[in-house]
Amino acid sequence: MKRRALLAAPALLPGAALAQGTQATRPVTITVPFPPGGSTDVTARILAERMAGPLGLPVQVENRPGAATVIGAEFVARSAADGHTVLIASGSTLTINPHIVRNIPYRDTDFAPVTLISTLPFAIVARPDGPASLEALMERARANPGSITYGTNGPSSFNNIAMLLVNEAFGVRMQDVTYRGDAAQVADFLGGRLDLLMVGGSTGLAQHRAGSGRILAWTGDRRMPGNEEVPLVADFRPGTVAQTYFALLVPARTPAAMIQRLNAAAVQAIRTDDFRTRLLAEGSFAIGSSPEECAAFMRVEGERWGALLRRMNITG
Repeated sequence: MKRRALLAAPALLPGAALAQGTQATRPVTITVPFPPGGSTDVTARILAERMAGPLGLPVQVENRPGAATVIGAEFVARSAADGHTVLIASGSTLTINPHIVRNIPYRDTDFAPVTLISTLPFAIVARPDGPASLEALMERARANPGSITYGTNGPSSFNNIAMLLVNEAFGVRMQDVTYRGDAAQVADFLGGRLDLLMVGGSTGLAQHRAGSGRILAWTGDRRMPGNEEVPLVADFRPGTVAQTYFALLVPARTPAAMIQRLNAAAVQAIRTDDFRTRLLAEGSFAIGSSPEECAAFMRVEGERWGALLRRMNITG
């Protein structure tokens, strides 16, 4: 299944009738493995508001941050498989962590996919007094190996791995600087102490729109609506695509009928114009897939990034 066809394929919504015994009786909790306020938390809260009506139940959000999503993911993996506890997983959870976290307390088989919510490319952002284009950035990087700095959330974080992929594609070397979240690196960027941001779309677009930064390129597989003048890295190096994603997962033994009920509510919410518009404003693309499509997407991403991590010898 080709990647673009996979993302474009419609979800198969279940009929209104569900088997007896699948009606949830308590609120559904979406577990966010990050602190409040970030893109994962924002997406979860927007989705929770819109799922409650179709699901016919309250949907609440609970933050369980820590250990690069491991704490929240383990909590859900060990929760009762009744559909009441759901994980909003980022690309780190099952695409990156299993390859780099030693003694990781969960496996992909501990979860059952509900739906692929969205994909999120990264933005390469320069200061207004920095390079005016991706080509100019790479020329400077070639002339001064290791002198250009960019912020990350750690050596094994998704945004650093994405930038290493870009470095490899262009044959350059830039220097990563570790921060605890976007806020600290943005502060250094605005203060002139950091050359580049390698960040999610919401952070990149905020700097771009404010005039305090310039997006040089997106790392996704399609241009950003409203920001179409900005090229993709893949325009210069075909196939160089780096994007994370958000997916809803439940414990592996959750009844299939309950998964379908959650899928129907989530996809109905995701496919509204309002939800798509809200996510585009955050620099991400709403998808809304079937559980099977979500599983296939995550399998392909896990294999692709696992091979890259092994080739680059990246460990936690």
